[in-house]
Amino acid sequence: MQALDVLCRTANEQDVETLFQLIKGYAEQGIMLPRSREALAHMIDTFVVAEVGGVVVGCGALTKLGENLVEIRSLGITEGYKSYGIGSKLVEKLLEQAKEQGITKVMALTYADKFFERNGFSIVDKEIFPEKVWKDCVNCPKQHACDEIAVLRTLSLD
Repeated sequence: MQALDVLCRTANEQDVETLFQLIKGYAEQGIMLPRSREALAHMIDTFVVAEVGGVVVGCGALTKLGENLVEIRSLGITEGYKSYGIGSKLVEKLLEQAKEQGITKVMALTYADKFFERNGFSIVDKEIFPEKVWKDCVNCPKQHACDEIAVLRTLSLD
């Protein structure tokens, strides 16, 4: 498989529609929570995007849940661009942002646990994240039958 020249950057207002469409595709499959255009515009500074040839082909966001805990969410790649390492590059960029904020615990709820394990995360019990449960899970339709897998990576700040 040929390598792609991927640029990961902070998202901006011009990316809102692309993010909306990308996340909508995952949400329609039931594997990501939907986000409105308004919500995306409001939290655009939490997103990073991956570009190939000037076209946004992936995204991910970092959301603060607690004093020393952030969550990677809305991580997705456009069909046709999967298996090129773009997801790992997005995770790497988000981990850099967590370090810059002085945060050492990065978690995600995912169905792609093997992907996160390849990126240095470990599977953990999701009940160890009460910050997540009270902040987001109360609004999730799967709240009482959550089948996502919790993953955690602890970062070193040196």
